[in-house]
This record gives sequence, structure tokens and C-alpha cells, in this order.
Amino acid sequence: MGRKPKISRDMLLSKAEQIVNTEGPQGLTIDALARAACISKGGVQYSFPSKDELVKAVLDRWNDQFDALIAEQDPKSPTELVRAYIAAMRSSASTTDAKMAGLMMVYLQNPESRLETRDWYQSMLDRIGHSPQTRSERLAFLAMEGTMLMRISSFDDTAQLEALLADIETLLDP
Repeated sequence: MGRKPKISRDMLLSKAEQIVNTEGPQGLTIDALARAACISKGGVQYSFPSKDELVKAVLDRWNDQFDALIAEQDPKSPTELVRAYIAAMRSSASTTDAKMAGLMMVYLQNPESRLETRDWYQSMLDRIGHSPQTRSERLAFLAMEGTMLMRISSFDDTAQLEALLADIETLLDP
């Protein structure tokens, strides 16, 4: 029977998230992750051969968690989808999201990553719809993305953020 590996991809991703949360996105390197996990650089590279792959895996995990928050609400209409998006933004930790969003900026430096991100935006816009009846939902979604950009820029006034989210929700009121 073989040895049970002590390095797990999930553990490395948790350590990577801790690095991003404490040091910001610029602190996430293969070397920093190896030190945090108390393993060799080669041990990290076994799971993540490059920094790009590490960053993508951290963001995929973050996106999956955020998407799960949306899916929990089981949105059936464009309005419900955007309301679920707003609720997910409210329920997630703003500091963590801002730092993960900052990591997204690193991710977007890769042209292939930009294409994946464009495809995600297109899928959201397709889910919302392109008709005159869903104009308010599209505008609310775009306003939410602007709010995320503010968070990337270290905007952390919780009361003002909540006021902005409430303003965005009014776009969805009949």
C-alpha cells in the first residue's frame, strides 16, 4: 500500500487564499505558497505547474463558491438572477472578495484568461436576456460589476456599499 500524500490541492488552495487575504494578490507566488504550506516549491508545482495555473485555480474556486450562493436561491427569471447576484455580493465577505477580485486583475493579464472572462460575461448577459423587458436587469448587473470594480480599488465603506446595493435593487422594482 502506497503512502498517503500529505499535499492536497484543496489545502494548497486554502493556503493560497490566506496569502491573498493577508498579503494581497501580489503576495501569491509559488515560493510564498510553498513556504505557507511547509513544502518544497516542487511540491506546489506538482499541483500547479505555473503561477497562472495557481491563480486560475484560486479564482475558479472563488467563482464556484460565488456561483453556489447564486444557485442556492434558484433564480427562475432575469430579475431573480440579478437579485440573487446582489444577495451573493451582500453575503460574501467584502474584504475577501475585494482581494480575490484584485487577483482577477492578475488573471486577466493572460489573453486566454480574458477570453474565458468574456465568455462568462456573455453567459450572464444571455441568462439575463437582451430584450427591452430586461433592460433594468442588465443595467443592475452592470452596476454590480461597477461596484465590484470599486471593491478591487479598496473601497471598503460598508455603509456606503450597502446604500449602493440598495440603489441598484431599485432598478429591479416594478
